[in-house]
Amino acid sequence: MSSTTHGCECQTLNRCIEEYTGVSVAQCYQCGKCSAGCPLAEEMDYPPSQVLRMLQIGTPPLEDKVLRSMSIWLCLTCETCIARCPQEVDFPKVMDYLRGEALKRGIANPRARDIIAFHKAFLDSIRTTGRLYEMGLIVDYKARTRHLLQDILIAPWMYLAGKLHIIPEMIKGKKQMSRIFSGTLKKKKEEPR
Repeated sequence: MSSTTHGCECQTLNRCIEEYTGVSVAQCYQCGKCSAGCPLAEEMDYPPSQVLRMLQIGTPPLEDKVLRSMSIWLCLTCETCIARCPQEVDFPKVMDYLRGEALKRGIANPRARDIIAFHKAFLDSIRTTGRLYEMGLIVDYKARTRHLLQDILIAPWMYLAGKLHIIPEMIKGKKQMSRIFSGTLKKKKEEPR
C-alpha cells in the first residue's frame, strides 16, 4: 500500500489508526462486550466488535467495507463500549478517525448524508459563535439537507419555551476559538496524503 491510500506512511488502516489516535485495535480479543452494550449495534451494518475484527485483519477490501459502512456514522461516541471493554480499547476514538478518513477519501456512506450535514452545521456554529447557537445550527442543517419543513411545528414551541434564541450568545475568547479551528485546518492540510 502506498501512503496515498491511507493518508499516512502506514501499510494498513489499523496502523494509521494507531499512529494518529494511539489506539491499538490489536488489543481487542473479541469478547463482544462492546457490541453487547452498544445502544445502536442492532442498527449498524457491522457491530463494534466486527468493525474491530475487520480492522485487525487489515485487508484492503475489509478496510474499504468499514470506511463505506453506516456503522461509523451511527456511533454515538457514548463510550459504553470503552467502559465495558476489559482491554480499554477506545473505540469512539477509532470511529472518529474512521469518519474523518471516509470523508477524506470521499467514500462516506451516502445514507450518512444528513448525519454529515449535522456534523458540519454543528462545527460551523461553534466556529462562528464560540459555542452552540441552536437557531444557527437548525438553519444551517436545513439548508444543507433541504429538509426545510421537517419539524417546522416544533420550532415555535421551542422558541416560546426559551430553547431557541434569535440572537446568538458569543463567548469572550472568540479569537482563541478561531485560532483553534485555523490551526486544526492548517495541520490537516499539512498531513501527507
